[in-house]
Formats: sequence, C-alpha cells, structure tokens
Amino acid sequence: MTQAPSRSRDRRPTVSTASAPAPAITVGTLLPVEVHFDDLDAMGLLHNSRYQVLVERAWAAFWYARGFGGPNGLENDAFNVVKAFTITYEAPLSVPGAYAVHLWIDRLGSTSATAGYRVCSSDGGTTYAHGTRTAIRLDRGTFLPTPWSDRARDIARSIVAPPED
Repeated sequence: MTQAPSRSRDRRPTVSTASAPAPAITVGTLLPVEVHFDDLDAMGLLHNSRYQVLVERAWAAFWYARGFGGPNGLENDAFNVVKAFTITYEAPLSVPGAYAVHLWIDRLGSTSATAGYRVCSSDGGTTYAHGTRTAIRLDRGTFLPTPWSDRARDIARSIVAPPED
C-alpha cells in the first residue's frame, strides 16, 4: 500500500493500493525508527503494543533534537502525559529493519496538543498504521495542566498541518 499525500476529513491519511512513487512529505516530519526481531509477536508480525512505542520514541527524538527533555527527560515542556492514543492498522509489518514515523500537529491548544502520525516505510511510501496522539503539559509541582512555553509552541507550529478546506 502506498500513502497518498491527502488526508481524510478526520485528518488520518488516506491509503491507496495503487503503485506510486513515495509521496513527498509536505506536512510534518519523517523520523527514522528501528524494528527489532524481538518486537515481533508469535505470528512474526510487529506486536500491536510496539506501534505506540515507535511513535513515542519518534516524538522523544523530535523534541530531544530541539533541546527538550533534559538529563532525566522530564524538564519543562517534556513533563507531559498522553491523554488519548488512537490507532488504525493498515498493513502487516513483518520484517525487522529501518522504518519511519511521520509526525505532524493537528491541533495546538494552550495546554494540549493533538498530533497525527503514521508508522511507515523509511521513505514514507507505505503506511502500516496511523492515528492520533493527544498530550497535555503538566505543572511538575501540582500535576495540573499548564501552558506550553512559547519556544515549544514555535517548534510545534513548524509541523502543524494546514486546516482542512
């Protein structure tokens, strides 16, 4: 299956079975991830729980590369929790190796952010799973929602998906 460059109304990517070159990534960012042999289940497929791990690792890499996270990974804007995680599986992933996670921001609120993602081939051409992830920034002392910093908002805006028509 190949990933078409457009998204459906619910902002999940549409998937086409037509042969086509890998789409240009015009929204968001494509981050490399590695699938290991021990990520596969007894049927030889990537275990369903490992998809979320790949997405979380991609988000960590995205923010760490931009100076967020600190020595213990929980400083400032990195102190956040996932409120919701949705996933739809499109094609089986059965071979260990290099893949990618395509990330973009669908909605950036004051204290929360909803992001779209695709677990895909390393060139972005084949989609194995897609969905959304909503995170809420928390105050480290009170564990209550607190606004994202201006710096985090500026970085997040660099991968915001344009509004749907």
